[in-house]
Amino acid sequence: MELGISMFGDIRIDPHTGKIQPAQQRINELLEEIRLMDEVGLDYFGIGEHHRADYAVSSPEIILAAAATMTKNIKLGSAVTVLSSADPVKVYQNFATLDLISDGRAEIMAGRGSFIESFPLFGFNLDDYNELFEEKLNLLLEINEQNNITWKGKFRASLNNQQVLPRAKNDQLNIWLAAGGTPGSVIRAAKLGLPLMIAIIGGNPANFKPLFDLYKQEYINNGHSMDNYQVGIHSHALFGDTSEEIADKYYPYYSAQMDRIGSSRGWHKYSKSQFNAGRSANGAIFVGDVNQTIDKILYQQELFGLTRFAAHMDVGAPEHKDIMHAIELYGTKIAPQVKKSLDK
Repeated sequence: MELGISMFGDIRIDPHTGKIQPAQQRINELLEEIRLMDEVGLDYFGIGEHHRADYAVSSPEIILAAAATMTKNIKLGSAVTVLSSADPVKVYQNFATLDLISDGRAEIMAGRGSFIESFPLFGFNLDDYNELFEEKLNLLLEINEQNNITWKGKFRASLNNQQVLPRAKNDQLNIWLAAGGTPGSVIRAAKLGLPLMIAIIGGNPANFKPLFDLYKQEYINNGHSMDNYQVGIHSHALFGDTSEEIADKYYPYYSAQMDRIGSSRGWHKYSKSQFNAGRSANGAIFVGDVNQTIDKILYQQELFGLTRFAAHMDVGAPEHKDIMHAIELYGTKIAPQVKKSLDK
């Protein structure tokens, strides 16, 4: 199983003073964090795409290209690329360029995204939400498979025997699909034979098992080889020396961000009891000490048959030093023990 980290580039808003961190500072911190992930041997890093004031990253491939020049082994991908409001031709070109810079370490994780700001920003209609994603995903996959493209669709100019250049190092990129828990998205990934990442950020993770079972069955039914089977989860996480210490330190940042997002979605105010329930053995949040985290990762790996676990580590932008310490614990203590246990 691959063990990695995803982030959105959350901008720190001091829970006491309301002071907003400059985006430049957060981006510089982010690059330091990615470099450390590589140094401690983590397998994967993914960065999200957002177009909001509380996130520093709108162009994942630029951050990843910068990271590629200071890392050697870690896979570098988006988490996610909001494909519905992007041009698949340019997406492939950008990530193929990243792949060349990184010597074959680039990935695309395509998704719809959990926010809608990119639609009006780039001139797309939310009424076309489903059609946009389906058409653009199909075009991206075709570009990934063929050097010369002849294609016609509804939402972009036609292509007539045209090349999309440059090509990735091995001509093709690894493309994942991200899903928030809808059966339709899971079935789409399975039919296409694409790796699937499911976000589990609340509730009891065991409730998601039918989705993993559905994906595996549909994947097999559509004739895809289990040799290429890849499935992962993305869950909120932060690790510390003691469980209570990291929980107490992180809660003000985490709850403030959940309330900022929830205010526009009609959520109830986020409570400490929700946080503690999420941190429990049957919860979706990986905030705790080394041993708790190892046990929880192993439990969910067995439950879902995971090939990848992504600890989403910057919700609410905890202090940079705490993220760095969490990365160090993950790479030097948690990941080695998880892999040792799985190899038995």
